[in-house]
Amino acid sequence: VNPALIRRSLIDETVARLLEIGVKLEGLYRHASTHAAGLVIGDRPLSETIPLYRDLRSSMPVTQFNMKWVEPAGLVKFDFLGLKTLTVIDKACQLLKLRNIDVDPARIPFEDPPTYEMLAHGDTVGVFQFESAGMRDLMRKAIPTVFEDLIAIVALFRPGPMENIPKYLACKHGREQPEELHEMIKPVVADTYGVIIYQEQVMQIAQVLSGYSLGEADLLRRAMGKKIKSEMEAQRARFVDGAVANGVKAARADYIFDLVDKFAGYGFNKSHSAAYALVAYQTAWLKANHPVEFLAASMTLDLANTDKLSMFRQEAERLGIEVMPPDVNRSGVEFTVHDGKIVYALAAIRNVGRAAAQSIVDGREQDGPYKDLPDLASRLNPRHVNKRSLENLARAGVFDSLDPNRAQIYKALDIILAAAGRAASNRSVGQNDLFGSGSGATGPSLVIPGARAWTPMERLAEEFDAIGFYLSGHPLDSYAADLAKMDVVFWEDFKALVRDKGYGAGRLAGIVTYRKERKSAKSGNAYAFTGLSDPTGQYEAIVFSDTLTECRPQLEPGSSVVARVEADISDDDIKLRIQGVRPLDEVMQQQASGWRIVMEDTGAVKEMRSRLESAGANGVRGDEVILVLRLSGRFREVELKLSERYVISPDMAGAIRELPGVLDVAQLDGQTS
Repeated sequence: VNPALIRRSLIDETVARLLEIGVKLEGLYRHASTHAAGLVIGDRPLSETIPLYRDLRSSMPVTQFNMKWVEPAGLVKFDFLGLKTLTVIDKACQLLKLRNIDVDPARIPFEDPPTYEMLAHGDTVGVFQFESAGMRDLMRKAIPTVFEDLIAIVALFRPGPMENIPKYLACKHGREQPEELHEMIKPVVADTYGVIIYQEQVMQIAQVLSGYSLGEADLLRRAMGKKIKSEMEAQRARFVDGAVANGVKAARADYIFDLVDKFAGYGFNKSHSAAYALVAYQTAWLKANHPVEFLAASMTLDLANTDKLSMFRQEAERLGIEVMPPDVNRSGVEFTVHDGKIVYALAAIRNVGRAAAQSIVDGREQDGPYKDLPDLASRLNPRHVNKRSLENLARAGVFDSLDPNRAQIYKALDIILAAAGRAASNRSVGQNDLFGSGSGATGPSLVIPGARAWTPMERLAEEFDAIGFYLSGHPLDSYAADLAKMDVVFWEDFKALVRDKGYGAGRLAGIVTYRKERKSAKSGNAYAFTGLSDPTGQYEAIVFSDTLTECRPQLEPGSSVVARVEADISDDDIKLRIQGVRPLDEVMQQQASGWRIVMEDTGAVKEMRSRLESAGANGVRGDEVILVLRLSGRFREVELKLSERYVISPDMAGAIRELPGVLDVAQLDGQTS
C-alpha cells in the first residue's frame, strides 16, 4: 500500500471512498470472457447440467464454469480451430484449376525436394507457422528434410520447449550424440534425436518402461503438468516399481522419471503439432511449386491488411513475379492470375470494398470491356460506387487504360457521377440517350475538363494513399543513381550489411510513411517510431529525444529524407536508430551541378518552360540548364545554355522527361537521373 495514498485518504473523503470501493472490487473478475474455440457437449440440455451465461456479443450461450471445471461437471470439451490458412490453400487450388491443374492438398507428396530446399533457406513468407523471423532462423539452422522434422520444429518453437532447441539441433546434425536413457525407450525418442518433445512420448515411455496402460499414462501426463506433490510421489512409486519389474535398475528409473517430469511440464501435444505441420507443409508445397497462385490466394485473404499486402508484393518481386497494377478492364474483385502475373484486386484498394468492386466487374462481364470514360459513366451503378471509392480508384490508376491523366479523371469525378446518376435514372424509366443506345452518358453528354497531369512524385503519392504502399513504382526510383554516387543506400542493401557484420551505420534514403510519438515512462522525454519506405521495402526506426527535437519538421509523413542511422541485431530483428535527418532535395541540390535536356520536338518547349518556372529560379544557387534540340535537316543538334538557373529535383526531371518530344534528362556529368 502506498503510504502517501493512505495519508491522503485520512484527510480527503473522496480518496477514502475510492479506496473503500477499490478494496471491495479487488480480486473480482473484471469481465466475462469466452474461449475462442472451445465447445462443450453433454448428454442432456446444458441448462440441466451447469449454469449458463448469455454473452451480448454472441447468439450462443456460454458456460459460467471455466474450462477447468466443465469436464468434472460431466461435459466433454472440444477446441474447434478455424484457420484462414485452409481457405488460402483452397483458393490457391481454385486458381490452379483455372489453368487445368488439379491439386488435392491431401495427396501432395511429402518428399518434395523444392519444398524442403525452400524451407531450409528460410524463404517462408506466407507459410503457415513458419513465417516469423525467429522461425525462419530456426529453419535455416534445422535444415528440415523430412515431415517429422517439421512436426518437431512446430512443437519446439514455444516458450519452455525452446530451451531444447540447441540440443535438438546439435544431435540432428551429428555434433553431439543423443542421450540414451534406456534401450527400451530408444525407439520412442528416435525421430526427435533423443530429446523428449511431445506429451505422447511421455505417455509412451511410461507404457514401454513401466507397464502403464494408456489411461494410466494419460493420468501421469496430467499429474506432471499440474505438479501436485502428493500425486507426483504416488506416480513416482508406480513408475519406478513398474520399471524395476521390467528389469530396469531403480536408480536409473528414478533418473528417467525426473527427466521425463522436466520435459512433461511443457511438452507439446504431437497430434496437434502434426496437424499444424501438415497445414504448414501444404502451404510450403504450394509456394515452392506454384508461387503465383499461392501469393495471389494469400493476398486475397488479407485484402484489408495493407501491411501484409505490401509484404506479399515484396515477396512476389523477390521471386520475380510481377504484380500488375489494378485496371478497370482486367482486375477482379479479388486477386487473380493472368499469364503468370498477379493482377491487383479492386476490393484491396482503400475505401472501395467488395460491393463497389463487384459492381464494376459485373458491368464488364455483362456488357464487355469499358471503352472510355463516358462508357464507364453510363454503366456505373451509383448505389454501389460512390465518390469516395471512385476517388481512390482514380488515384490508384484503375482508369489509366481509359485515360492516363489521373489528375484529369480525379477532377472530373463529380461530372462522371452526375452522368452515372442520369444514366441510372434513364434506365429505371426505360429511356434511351439521344446519342447512344441506352447508355445514358455517351458522346457530348460527358465533357471532361482538362487538367495538368500529376508529376511522377505526385502520382505515386496519390497511389500510396489509395493503396497503402507504392505499387507501380517508387518516388525514389529516379534518385537511385545519384544516391549511389553519394554512398546513400537502400534498405535491402543496408540490411544485408548489418546481418553480415551484426551491426552497421550509414545513410539511408526513404519516404516517411508515419511517425508515432511516445513519452518515456522513466524520463518523460519524447521519442518516436518512424516508418520509412524505399524501392526495396518498408522499415521502421526509433528516433530518440534530442534527434526528434532537431528533426521533427523533416519527419512529417510524405517527406523525402536522407537519414543517418545506426543498427544492430537483436533476436534476428534489425533495430534501427536515426541519428540525423536531412531533406532529400537539399542533399541532392548539393550534388547536382546542372542538367542537360535533349528534345526532338520544339513543341515541348512551352510546357517545359512552364515546368521549369514552376520549380522557381534560384539565382546562383540554382542548376545550370542546357537545352539540346535534335533537328532533322542540315544541323543534327543545336545546344542552348539557358540564362536562368533553376532548382530541378529528380521528381521535376522525371516530369520533364515525360513531356512529348523530350528524349532525355541527364545531369551534366552524364549520369542519367
